[in-house]
Amino acid sequence: MLLCVDVGNTQTVLGVYEQSHLRVMWRISSEAHRSADELKLSIKGLFALDAIDCNNVQGAVLSCVVPSVSAAWIEALNSLFSQETMICNALTVPEQLFKTTYPRKEEIGADRVADAIAARYMFGEPVVVVDFGTATNIEVIDKQGYFVGGIIAPGVNTSADALFAHARKLSSTELFAPDKPIGCSSADAIRSGIVFGEAEKVSGLLARVSQQLGYSSHVVATGGLADVVVPHMRQHVAVCPYLTLEGMRIFHDSTAR
Repeated sequence: MLLCVDVGNTQTVLGVYEQSHLRVMWRISSEAHRSADELKLSIKGLFALDAIDCNNVQGAVLSCVVPSVSAAWIEALNSLFSQETMICNALTVPEQLFKTTYPRKEEIGADRVADAIAARYMFGEPVVVVDFGTATNIEVIDKQGYFVGGIIAPGVNTSADALFAHARKLSSTELFAPDKPIGCSSADAIRSGIVFGEAEKVSGLLARVSQQLGYSSHVVATGGLADVVVPHMRQHVAVCPYLTLEGMRIFHDSTAR
């Protein structure tokens, strides 16, 4: 078994693989000040929840976009498992998995690297990834298989939180698509603006990406709110909630041989 840990700004996603099969996936809050011992307790608790024996996990892969917590995660994972933790980022992944024309590839987020690896493996090239996280990231892999760059925009929840913080009469609203774009209540008006607005924003950005490339591409979406937004987009978009974890697994399996 292999544990993949994707540490994001808001959520951390963990997945346990049995060879190439994702057995279980968990989402927990990313907390900036947790010690390695606290992280070990959390991991053991999740394993116990799904009756997974830690002794059956040979190693771990870490993708982390929060530098302040990276050391604690590495310490926790190294102490739990027999193999040294593999770090997935633009500087550690071999070129056959992640080719890029980016002038400063160390600036590319680790999650964007893992997404690109998995998208190429699953869909071929060209392919575009939309990751609905704290930020909405769009990653572009051209028809030669190179990561050529992308777009970073405020994420769905980030935009919603900003709205609620500055419009005090609008209480926090559960996000799902309303029946119609014209809301007949404040809650539905908010849902329309945020969910349909995100769908239109990303659809428009994807159209601009295709215009710049000069050809169309496969599009795959991931992230916690992909299922909410994608059905209302104007392009055909595949949804893969475990895309980042899959990229980390492919990196591990290709490198550990």
